[in-house]
Amino acid sequence: MAYRNASTAPAPGTKETAGVARTDGLLRTALMADVVLTGANGIGYLALATVLDSFLGVPRPVEYAVGVFLTVYAAWLLSVSRRAELHRGAVAFVIALNTAWAVASVVTVLVDALTATGIGNGWIVFQGLTVAGMGALQYLGLRRM
Repeated sequence: MAYRNASTAPAPGTKETAGVARTDGLLRTALMADVVLTGANGIGYLALATVLDSFLGVPRPVEYAVGVFLTVYAAWLLSVSRRAELHRGAVAFVIALNTAWAVASVVTVLVDALTATGIGNGWIVFQGLTVAGMGALQYLGLRRM
């Protein structure tokens, strides 16, 4: 689409869809990254629980429960991220869940709730930091909308 002057062109970082400039590119990217990482993590817990339980020191039933939760959450998150118009309330809920997960990860290690191995505790903290990063990107993306 040709523009007569710079004032009628969409702002950098926006996409024009059916004549409407979209500013949700960062948010959609952050949501999709969350879908991929969360889904892979959930499937990994489900598929590898019998191997990971001794390596991470996390009881197998906990790994299965976390795997199911993450897989279902990733599917729901995919449906949220694929909507033509992102709903601010749903995205705020995603950010709140990511924040809660990040905090719960650190608290879990601090109180030794799962009696995980050193590698397991490191993995739990790493996961929490990754989720916090996803939430921060999603928050920035939401603010740009």
